[in-house]
Amino acid sequence: MRRLWRALGFPEPGDRQAFGDADVAAFGQVKAAVESDLLTEDTVLRLARAMGVTMARLADWEVATLVDEMEHDVQVGRADSRLSVALTLAQQVAPRFEEVLVQVWRRHLTAAAARMEAIGAKDTELRTTTMTVGFADLSRFTSLSNQLDDAALGSLVERFEERGADVITVGGGRVIKTLGDAVLYVTADPVVATRIALDLVGSVGARDDVPAIRVGLATGSVVSRLGDVFGPPVNLAARLSHVARAHRVLVDEETARAIGPEFATRALPPRPLRGFGNVSPITVTQRRAFRSR
Repeated sequence: MRRLWRALGFPEPGDRQAFGDADVAAFGQVKAAVESDLLTEDTVLRLARAMGVTMARLADWEVATLVDEMEHDVQVGRADSRLSVALTLAQQVAPRFEEVLVQVWRRHLTAAAARMEAIGAKDTELRTTTMTVGFADLSRFTSLSNQLDDAALGSLVERFEERGADVITVGGGRVIKTLGDAVLYVTADPVVATRIALDLVGSVGARDDVPAIRVGLATGSVVSRLGDVFGPPVNLAARLSHVARAHRVLVDEETARAIGPEFATRALPPRPLRGFGNVSPITVTQRRAFRSR
């Protein structure tokens, strides 16, 4: 129980009473799964770590969002205090979102299993596969963040993450994670990844309320683990985005060879990229004869 509790992201309870009936019931379910040989203890702890990280971030995100709602309700006179709003939300909204949370998890679990099945039947392919990795970030974000107050900076990051995620999802990609001023996504098709990159630059980054966006793309073998992706393409995509100018998409040679005649490519002079030596980035633009679908 203590190992599971730590894996879920909670501090050691020590001698104080820390668990309620619901906690005990949940631990009982886990214990039964391990004792029935359905799951090994190591597997349970790995799943617990993934769940803990995900739920902690979700909770922080929800609380930050609800704080804005609380402030608005107090300002317009719907409530006397933020405490009363918080209690109302906890009593009325949380139970409904519990059902939504479980259903969304079920759908994402099904989608993840389908992606794994599509990769291939070999066990070695289930975690390592060829993907195109996209790394999109806001240019001049550091200097801009020093000029904004906390509220304005938070709104900017939220607009970027929300709009960027919409473009990536609609375009056929999958968001792996957001990093405030950057978003990491993957696709199995370099052409799809490039279309998404150009859409990010041309739509999200072209709006007045969001700074210019630059994107790096790299294709190659990546390892999928704990909901994240690792490997040289991930690092190279990030390096390419950092040396790209505003409103520009830079790709590696592997991606450039795979995207075909739909895009115009031009090699830039070699430059040192940390961990990769001298690399010639390739800039990509949409040919006028083609339109992104």
